[in-house]
Amino acid sequence: MASHKGKYRINAVSEMTGIPAATLRAWERRYGVPEPRRTESSYRVYSDSDIALIRRVRQMCDRGMAPSEAAKLVQADLEQAIPIPANNADPFSQAADAIVRAVEAFDPQQLEGSVRHAMALGAASAVFDRVFRPAMAEIGQRWHDGKVSVGQEHMATQIVETAASTMLGLVQQEDAERTVVVACFADDTHSLAPYGFALHMATWGFRVVRLGARTPPNAIRQAVEELSPSVVGLSCTVTPAGHRARELVEGYAAACGTTPWVVGGSGATDLTEVVTQHGGTIIEGYEHRQIRAAIEGLIAKGRKRKRS
Repeated sequence: MASHKGKYRINAVSEMTGIPAATLRAWERRYGVPEPRRTESSYRVYSDSDIALIRRVRQMCDRGMAPSEAAKLVQADLEQAIPIPANNADPFSQAADAIVRAVEAFDPQQLEGSVRHAMALGAASAVFDRVFRPAMAEIGQRWHDGKVSVGQEHMATQIVETAASTMLGLVQQEDAERTVVVACFADDTHSLAPYGFALHMATWGFRVVRLGARTPPNAIRQAVEELSPSVVGLSCTVTPAGHRARELVEGYAAACGTTPWVVGGSGATDLTEVVTQHGGTIIEGYEHRQIRAAIEGLIAKGRKRKRS
């Protein structure tokens, strides 16, 4: 365990962590991280625990997280007494495994702690893609195999979805100039799935408006008319049956009008033909850079159409 005894002055800590002294003072003033002790002469003295915390914040910032967000999550870890991993194992895989173990134990407190710890591992989109998504996929498979109950799966979904919503709030940019509307197909109850897309869009500078599960075309129409989004993102986890699929796609196409719209999710590829026929784009299976490039291209084309 790291010592809490203050013994390092700020310049020494700066050399040890690679963080300028001015930045350390700014983190303390703005975020309360860390909170070094003071000598009788009011000099700051940092402990081994303080240094571990500073390095943790820096790791998260290096992975793309804002210092304010990193500080909040590190503080949450400290409040729940969750230790920082000391080995070189993949922390994302470890975090996903910890979530699965907590679900198997049917322990909501343990699960909430594991989820909160995962949130402190790096950028929100990376946490979702590398921890929450694989953990929930494994839990879903174990439910399918009869190894966990529907109650355990629902507990996991609720807690992980709450965490994803919190992360989305942290990464949203107040001054974002472009809006994306994110929703699930009208018959789709899997509201966790679109969070990955929403988190990436927020990171790319979009204001995200989530409409949630079971969103019918008329709700999309209203959102398009009132919000004038740059793009609409729809999630399809379970592919609707034949006629219903065409009915919904036609409805979404009419609702979006000239606004670009994309469809992702595990059930999206089966809709490729009908979505493409009605002016939409399937993005399932793309890498994040490809998705971003595709969306930016669609937005640029949409602007040209509106001007013409």
